[in-house]
Amino acid sequence: MTAKQIAEWDAELSVLTGSLGYLFNRPEPRVVFAQFIEGLLAELPAKNGWTLAERAGHVTADRMQWLLNGSVWDADRLRDAVRDYVVDHLGDADASLVIDDTQAQKKGSKSVGVAFQHCGLTGDVRNCQVMVMLSYATAAGHAFIDRRLYLPEDWTTDRDRCREAGIPDKVAFATKPELAIAMLEQARSAQVPFAWILADAGYGRDPQLRTWCHRQSAPYVFGVPVDLPLDGPPGKPRQPAVKRADDLLHYAKTRDQWERRSCGDGAKGERLYDWTAFAVHVKDEDPADTFTHWLVLRRSLHPNRRAKDGELHREVAYFLVHAPAGITVSQIIARAGGRWQIEEDNEINKQLVGLAQYQVRKWTPWHRHVTACMLASAFLAVQRAQIPEPDPAPGEGADLGKDHSPGVSEAAG
Repeated sequence: MTAKQIAEWDAELSVLTGSLGYLFNRPEPRVVFAQFIEGLLAELPAKNGWTLAERAGHVTADRMQWLLNGSVWDADRLRDAVRDYVVDHLGDADASLVIDDTQAQKKGSKSVGVAFQHCGLTGDVRNCQVMVMLSYATAAGHAFIDRRLYLPEDWTTDRDRCREAGIPDKVAFATKPELAIAMLEQARSAQVPFAWILADAGYGRDPQLRTWCHRQSAPYVFGVPVDLPLDGPPGKPRQPAVKRADDLLHYAKTRDQWERRSCGDGAKGERLYDWTAFAVHVKDEDPADTFTHWLVLRRSLHPNRRAKDGELHREVAYFLVHAPAGITVSQIIARAGGRWQIEEDNEINKQLVGLAQYQVRKWTPWHRHVTACMLASAFLAVQRAQIPEPDPAPGEGADLGKDHSPGVSEAAG
C-alpha cells in the first residue's frame, strides 16, 4: 500500500468517525471514540484498554475504559450506523445474509453470558461466550451488520445474576436460531437489500428458522443434518423409501450423476466438490408459493476417514434449498459456497480488530466493544472493495459456474 493510499484511508476514517458524533452528548467521548476505532485498526499486539490508551497518548486507560463502561451512548444506534454504512457502500439486491456464531474464551463466571458450552474455536466444551453474528455478503465485499449475545438458561433464570451483569429485565432466554430470526427481522425492517439467506447446519436444522423464511418467501441455502425428515422426492415413489436426508445418498450412488463444480475461491484456490441434487418434500413443511425445496448433496473429492469395513469414504454434506421454481443447480452451488464469507469476517474481526480481546464483563460494555469492532472491520471491507481488481492473466476468467451439463439439473427434477 502506498503512502498516498494510507493518507486517503486515514482521511476517510476521520470522516466516518466524525459523522458518528451524534452518538455522544459531550465532545470528549467523541474524541476518545475516534481514537478507539483508530486503535482497533492499528498494528498492536493486543486491542485492549491499555494498548489503545497508550497508542492514543493517554497516561492511563481510564478514558478508554470509561467509553465502554460509563459514558452515555447507545450501542444499537452504532449498530444501525454500521449496517447503513455497509449497505451504502456494498449494497446489492443480489446480496446474501449469512448467519453464524463465534466464541470468545473467558475465565471465571462473571463475564456476561459466559458458561461451559460448545466452543467452535476448539470443537469441544469450554468456558466461553457465544455471539451470534449476521454478515452482509456481496460480490464487492462482506462485513458484519448485526450481533446478538447468546445467554444460556443458567443466566436467564437467575435474574439477580443478570442484574449484576447489567442485563435488562426484558431480556429473556432465546435460542441461537431465535436470535438469528431477530436479526433477520431487524434487517428486513431496515429494508436491507438481499436475495438469499445462508447458514450452516447448526441453524438450518431449526424448523422455526426455516418456517420464518417460508413465510417471508425468502430463498435460503441451509446446511442440514443427515436425519432431516423428508417425504421423498415429489411425484417419484422410490424403494427404499426416502424418509430422511441421507436416504438420498443411496440413489445418488446408484445413478452416479455427480457433477464436479467449484463453489468459489478459497485460500488454496478453487473449492471443488462433487454435487448432486433432488427436488424433495420436507415433512410437515411447505415452501412458499412458487418456491421449491431441494436437497443438495456435496461430496468431498478425497477420502478423509476409514469406515469399520476398511473402505475409504468421502465426506458428504447436505443442504436444504428453498428457492423459486426454475432456479439452476449452478446458482444453488454458488450460494452454497458463500457461507465462507462470514467465517472470514469472524477471522478478520478477531485477528485484526480485537473482537474477542475485550476486558469488559457487563452487557452494555460488551455490546459497545463488539459493535465498535464491527465498525472497524466494515471500514476495512469498504476500503478493500474500492481497490481496483488486477487485470486477469491471459486464459483466465472462464465461467466455472456455468450450468454446462444436464446431469445434475435432470437429477434435481
